[in-house]
Formats: sequence, structure tokens, C-alpha cells
Amino acid sequence: MSDPQGEDPHDALYERLKAYEGRPAVVGGTGKDPVNEPMIRHWCEAMGDTSPAYRGPDAVAPPTMLQAWTMGGLSGHTDRSGAYDELSALLDRAGYTSVVATDCEQEYLRPLRPGDAITFDAVIESVSPRKTTKLGTGHFVTTRMDVRAAGELAGTHRFRILKYAPAAREAKAAPRPRRPRPVVNRDNAGFWEGVAGHRLLVQRCADCATLRFPWLPGCNACGSPRWDTVEASGEGTVYSYVVMHHPPFPAFDPPYAVGLIELAEGVRMVSNVIGVPYDKVRIGMPVRLEFLRVDDELELPVFRAGDED
Repeated sequence: MSDPQGEDPHDALYERLKAYEGRPAVVGGTGKDPVNEPMIRHWCEAMGDTSPAYRGPDAVAPPTMLQAWTMGGLSGHTDRSGAYDELSALLDRAGYTSVVATDCEQEYLRPLRPGDAITFDAVIESVSPRKTTKLGTGHFVTTRMDVRAAGELAGTHRFRILKYAPAAREAKAAPRPRRPRPVVNRDNAGFWEGVAGHRLLVQRCADCATLRFPWLPGCNACGSPRWDTVEASGEGTVYSYVVMHHPPFPAFDPPYAVGLIELAEGVRMVSNVIGVPYDKVRIGMPVRLEFLRVDDELELPVFRAGDED
């Protein structure tokens, strides 16, 4: 948005940000420890680097440790200039309050060896024009650090951050949790195959003709392992029921009625009672089988009742 006189406030801000380019961020920084074997060993163990170049009397430090020798630790450094903090505060006041590191570039000019004393200087190398990213809109700030060993330039380290205003995100409703999946095994797979075909199958003993539900590997009347199935008519009555209030489960909306349904064939099964409010369910109430699709993958047998009032 431009002001009435035609001056874009973003352009004015960018001019102020550009003024920080070339200003020092650290002057005469000193590494808190010289290059040393314990830090090299810890680095190599953490990185899984087993190169023999980093061990023994002629060892050198891994080049990628360049920045490690300049870090201030928890107590920090006292040799930072105020320019970087001023730049960061200017971006904060403009609404670019979030920060994310984006990348770094290193250039290695000479190897570092145990005993090398490290000094460094850092400069604010560049501030980008306003950029829009997936995270939001802001400015990339790049600092360049020159690392020296015994006064000799050993490498440079460029570190880039994005100071940005987070993009507004559209609130999305959380997806409804899925109903628990039934446990399907070799003993009951035929029942669930029947449900997939909208058939409620009841086991029947092939020797004594006793019907049984739930499905079992053998007859609970005579012990025979032989069986076949009959298809239930779908007619039934509420033999008993409970109204579930607690504990809550994300896939269900309590209170709801869970019934023990006595089928016309004489066996009983547990299922939901639908079609009437939970407080209208009664023992002896007639119900009729339906198949309810609860999500893209699951369909369940339920029983619909008619309101008696």
C-alpha cells in the first residue's frame, strides 16, 4: 500500500535496512578455546566421521567445524557490535517478528590444527528486498564471518536468516477420528465378508445344528469343529441395553445407546441402536438390521428402532 504522496512505506523501510549493509556485527572476536582434540573427537563421534585425518599427531580439524570455534556458548560473546541488534529491532517494529535460519555457506582456505588460536570478525553483508515465502513475507539477512588462525585467514562463514511476518493460515477443522477397527482373524473373517455383502451371517453347527454368535472355531454345545452359516432375517428385539456417557471416546458422541439385540433366530449380538433418542430405547423394543457406513473403509451392522411414543 502506498501513502497519498506516492511513497511506498516498504521502500522507505528497505532503504533503512540497506543502510546496515557493510556494518560490523562482531569486531575482534576471540574463540573461547583454541582448536583442540576433545572437541574434534566429540564432533566426529556425533557426525559418524571416522576419517584418519582427524586423529593422531598430524590431525586437522574437520573443515565443517569452522563456525564451532567461534561460538560463545551459553555465556555468549562480549565483542558484538550493536548494529545487528539494531537491524533486528528495526525488523521487529515493522512486524517481521519471526525468524528462521535458511542456509549457510563456508569457504575453507587453510586447515585448522589443534592449538590454533581463533579470532574472527563479522559483517552484515546483505539485506534482501521484501520477499514472500511459504512461511510469510520478510527480508533475508546475510552475515559473513571471517575466521583467522594465528592472524591468517582460514575460512569464511556466511549465515542467512529470514526475518518474517508469518503468513495467515486458514483454520481447518480437525478431521473426525475414525471408529475403532474390528479385529478380523481366521475365525471371524467369514462374518465380516458377509457384512461387506450386506448379509448378517450366523454360524450353525454342522452336527447338532446349534446356532452360535459370536463366531467361534468350534460348537459350544457339542464341540464339533464343523459348521456352516445361515443368513439372519434382520429382525430382532432389544434384549438389554446401556447408555454410554463415560469415558468419552473421540469417534463417538455420547450419550448413545448400545444394545444387546436378540435376533429372530435366537442368538444375541451387541450393536448400536439407532433411529430413536438414546433415552427412548426400551427392553423388548423391535429393531431391524441396517448396515451403516461409518467411513470410507468401514461398514457396520446396526439396528434401527421405531419411536414407540
